[in-house]
Amino acid sequence: MRSARFKISAFLSVLGLLGSTALAAEPPVFAPVNPARMSEVIRTLASDPFEGRSPGTIGAVRTVNYLVAQFQAIGLQPAGEKGGWTQEVPMLHTRIAPDSRVQFQQRGSEGLEFTQSREIYLTTSHPASQIRITEAPLVFVGYGVDAPARDWDDFKNVDLKGKIAVILINDPDFRAKSGEAVAGRFGGRTMTYFGRWTYKFEEAARRGAVGALIVHDTEAASYPWSTVIASGGENFALDRPETPDSLLLHGWLENKAAHELFARAGLDLDALSEAARRPDFKPVALGGMALTTELDVSTQHLQSRNVLAKIPGTTHPDETIIYGAHWDAFGKSKGPHGGDMIRHGAIDDASGIAAILEIARAFKSGPAPERTIVFGAWTAEERGLLGSTWYVEHPLISLDKAVANFTIDVLQMGGLSHNAFLVGAGQNSLQDDFATIAASQGRVTQNEALPERGAFYRADHLPFARAGVPVLPIMDLAGYPDLVNGGVSAGRKWLDGYMACYHQL
Repeated sequence: MRSARFKISAFLSVLGLLGSTALAAEPPVFAPVNPARMSEVIRTLASDPFEGRSPGTIGAVRTVNYLVAQFQAIGLQPAGEKGGWTQEVPMLHTRIAPDSRVQFQQRGSEGLEFTQSREIYLTTSHPASQIRITEAPLVFVGYGVDAPARDWDDFKNVDLKGKIAVILINDPDFRAKSGEAVAGRFGGRTMTYFGRWTYKFEEAARRGAVGALIVHDTEAASYPWSTVIASGGENFALDRPETPDSLLLHGWLENKAAHELFARAGLDLDALSEAARRPDFKPVALGGMALTTELDVSTQHLQSRNVLAKIPGTTHPDETIIYGAHWDAFGKSKGPHGGDMIRHGAIDDASGIAAILEIARAFKSGPAPERTIVFGAWTAEERGLLGSTWYVEHPLISLDKAVANFTIDVLQMGGLSHNAFLVGAGQNSLQDDFATIAASQGRVTQNEALPERGAFYRADHLPFARAGVPVLPIMDLAGYPDLVNGGVSAGRKWLDGYMACYHQL
């Protein structure tokens, strides 16, 4: 338990939960955290020369080189492929042409034309130069959930082959009213993995759909339409040799446009959404409405890189503790007024990278650890946890004896706080250690206050958790910080302000 307390002590120091004083609890943090040094790392990674750190760009090359130099300067050992500092992650990068159009039409009636990044947002994971879909029928499948353990099936054996699935975001419980039959089957307002857009696309693909569209809802998604469309139609996927999923297209419908589409089909989206909260819901065809489109797609096969370093353990070198953060952000794109902009990703997640560098210095300044400490700077988290997923599928150090994974994704910048949040409470004993150390410093540990955002499914610890590794994610989107200066009201102002520009700066 001594080593566990050390690692979490270092973690809390970086998060600013310990103020400027040294740990009173044993064991000590051997290298004091240097906020100025962390700020310099964030400023550097978020500067214009790094171009928003999108995989496959010169900014990504500069980022990887910078991280390797940082790990070397700290005195770590390389933990990458062939004795180096990196692991190659093969990716497929696609981009649908801007101003692409999609036709929705019923036979014999006037159709609707939706424009990319206005009423609709489309991407693809297929390595094709052009995608053609002709009169693919639309089927509303509620929340798109198949969960036998929860006695829930939105599909009821409907045939989706060659069709477009239209799906609601989040879980059936999200808007459930007191007394509804659904209430509680999906954790109330706490999002399950069934509520994530990734699951919904995966399930539609498993059922043979040619495409899937999620109806955007700012509250249920936890981010506005401007966040959805900010990537300009590009998509990244792991470039695996096996056949890609069956979805030629996947994306989102803007909420008002979705209501208009359903109305043209003679349907009430709000009424159907309420019906979808009941276990007896059955899929509904959109009144003969079909999608037709012909889209030009640019395709690029590229190699991105995870950056990996380690401190070998002494007593149990085959056991590992993994600290991780993602180095990527969203790169260059068009701003809301059409001009070029860089989405620098200072808080998400240059702040996490700055944190693991400080933790590495703390470990390197103390006695050699009993277990091997691995530091991972993952690529393409923003594109679907791709770098960490690839590492878990192709670990360079066996995960069989991985004791813990600590992931830092977004540090709050409002100032010192009295509280800390547990994301995905009840996962493992690491959370108990975290709470014990926080309490020893007079801090209050709380379960995430905004569980409907599904934070546990949105960061690089998730692939490790799926592989059976105990995880402790630190994500400061999990609730309103109780700031030393200004309390919860100041913390709310900070977080709400940040979410208003989430993934856009």
